[in-house]
Amino acid sequence: MIKLDVFGRRMGVEKLASGWRLYYLDGEGKRRLADEVVIPVFVHERGIERYLADIFHESASPEISEVRRLPE
Repeated sequence: MIKLDVFGRRMGVEKLASGWRLYYLDGEGKRRLADEVVIPVFVHERGIERYLADIFHESASPEISEVRRLPE
């Protein structure tokens, strides 16, 4: 799973044969499916951060203005 900080919100992205699956992550290792967000199958792993930045741009602030990959 690719772990990301999406404008201050911890999220995880999992690659499946049918495309991508997005999760909200908490500090205890639990995850909840973010089924309201669809990541198209054509989005490459290198483009995940940019795609999520486009989707969640309204959550950006001057203090937290980017989507970044977190260490595994």
